[in-house]
Amino acid sequence: MGNNHLTENTTPMREANGSPRRAQAVRVLLALSLLPPLFSLGCSANRRPATAPVTAKAPLQRGTASWYGPSFQGNRTASGERYDMHGYTAAHPSLAFGTLVEVRNVQNGRSVKVRVNDRGPFTHQRIIDLSYAAAKEIGAVARGTATVEIFLAPPDEGTPAASRYTVQVAAFSEEDRAEALRRELTSMYPETVVLSDETWHRVQVGIFDDRARAEDLRRELAAIGLSSIVVVAR
Repeated sequence: MGNNHLTENTTPMREANGSPRRAQAVRVLLALSLLPPLFSLGCSANRRPATAPVTAKAPLQRGTASWYGPSFQGNRTASGERYDMHGYTAAHPSLAFGTLVEVRNVQNGRSVKVRVNDRGPFTHQRIIDLSYAAAKEIGAVARGTATVEIFLAPPDEGTPAASRYTVQVAAFSEEDRAEALRRELTSMYPETVVLSDETWHRVQVGIFDDRARAEDLRRELAAIGLSSIVVVAR
């Protein structure tokens, strides 16, 4: 493959027993044990980070696209999903996870619709990093890069919006406690965020279109001693 590069959060996960991940989990559990029992695992009022809607019909961006493939297969993306080189997904520096975009190769006119589920690219002024399947669709595999235009691709009319899921570890009434837990978890799960409303500060990990993938992460957290629940991301 030509000119492929590392995207965020693509280091393969190691076994928990006897690993740095196990040691970090112990520190997280110790931190939780020192906090007053002010957290709740309720799922009400969960929501995604606010992202400004894009409505322009003109291209969102024009520039160079690259792709990533077999060496990243199965690694965890920045959204928490496992990378699937045969799926139609992409890494983008800033578009919200779950955003659908159309990527058009300006050299041959071929286009593909992809879903953003990772962060990147971070090199050579590239604007998007496509999965192998998406790159193949627009004829970008052989060269490794292509000049593309990116358009917003809303869901088809009449198609109901699909639910998305996240894994909630805790909810605190005090923001500093939520931030303390987020910092502890970030070394293991960089996609950890704190979502706040007027009452709760929720510590959540990942965004998933498939509930089964969210449940996989919940079981992974349970294996290192962290209880959590899967909730609908809003």
